[in-house]
Amino acid sequence: MDKVYEAALLLDFYGQLLTKRQFEILDLYLNNDYSLGEIAEHLNISRQGVYDNIKRGRAMLDRMEEKLGLVHKFLWQKTRALEILKDIKSIDISSMSVEDAKTLKRVEQKIEEIVES
Repeated sequence: MDKVYEAALLLDFYGQLLTKRQFEILDLYLNNDYSLGEIAEHLNISRQGVYDNIKRGRAMLDRMEEKLGLVHKFLWQKTRALEILKDIKSIDISSMSVEDAKTLKRVEQKIEEIVES
């Protein structure tokens, strides 16, 4: 998995457990693609201060994931849902009753909603 994507997911899941400043800096860095210099200028702190906050914040996010594993569980469930969706789409509905075909289509749509959210 892409390191930036992983870090952004960690921030989404555990960001509120960081200090307000760490969250703000990591959000600018990961979600808004600001450079260290841009963040430093925006927040009126040094580039070293930005770097230190990113490093400490990321370490905290990693520790939270080690203990709770929410991102791992989320990604596993999403992968499984995609596999199920693929299997459902491969089913030949031509031999099914109209009612069964409609039910299968509703299940497919529900799983797509879950995967896309």
